[in-house]
Amino acid sequence: MGRKRCVGADCSKMAAGCCGVKKQKLSGSPGSGGPGGVGAGSGALTGTGHCGSDLGIGSSATVAAAAGSVSRANGLGGAGGSVTPAGYSSSGRKMVVSAEMCCFCFDVLYCHLYGYQPPRTPRFTNDPYPLFVTWKIGRDKRLRGCIGTFSAMNLHSGLREYTLTSALKDSRFPPMTRDELPRLFCSVSLLTNFEDVGDYLDWEVGVHGIRIEFFNEKGSKRTATYLPEVAKEQGWDHIQTIDSLLRKGGYKAPITNDFRKTIKLTRYRSEKMTMAYAEYIAHRQHHHYQNGIGHPLPPYNHYS
Repeated sequence: MGRKRCVGADCSKMAAGCCGVKKQKLSGSPGSGGPGGVGAGSGALTGTGHCGSDLGIGSSATVAAAAGSVSRANGLGGAGGSVTPAGYSSSGRKMVVSAEMCCFCFDVLYCHLYGYQPPRTPRFTNDPYPLFVTWKIGRDKRLRGCIGTFSAMNLHSGLREYTLTSALKDSRFPPMTRDELPRLFCSVSLLTNFEDVGDYLDWEVGVHGIRIEFFNEKGSKRTATYLPEVAKEQGWDHIQTIDSLLRKGGYKAPITNDFRKTIKLTRYRSEKMTMAYAEYIAHRQHHHYQNGIGHPLPPYNHYS
């Protein structure tokens, strides 16, 4: 499973897609357009996936990280019900994902758009994880790009690759420009706890991400995925989520309960961090000031 970008084509890496759903209302069982109109799944679940569509994995669901959640999640600000210490999950387990990973993704994109040298090696862990990078934009946090991989990649190289892939090569959107940077939100999702289940309803909305495999009308294997937050954000139940994934994976025939039972479903969890561009700039400048540097420097010096 590599990148899931090539729909139906052979790829050494296939991209999985699941991230944001373009904001549209879903009435009853999702139709072929599905929210976001993102798209289709390709044969094998490849590595990279983009939030959903052209990556072959799924469709508009790439990692939709709710931008506002970053404030609470990364400890950079924001209030909310119960307070979870920064860097820890609600269950009290220390998280691998960190605000520094979002900073690194912004560094990579900033350097690319402005022609700087690529950022230097970051200090966070380089352990391998399946991952997604999601970009949203504006006050309403519209999906702007989302691609990831179900193949475990070392985080330093994986985040570099999918930062640019999701920002520049998500087929649903034009490549990002410098002018968009100040309005961006970046989310990093690390995927964990993959479990194959026998019942397509054996997963929990808001807790599990799901990846489905099925055969379309022509007998071709297709795949699609949604990250854990997507169904909850869209207000979908299990059936609506499954049907939306089938449509995004390219299934066009009527969806029956008997057909749903033929789906092979894998559930998984994720650790997610989201950061706004303004938070990124503040974080980076604070780093420079702490090191006795009184003015902002190009992002690639952030880790020097």
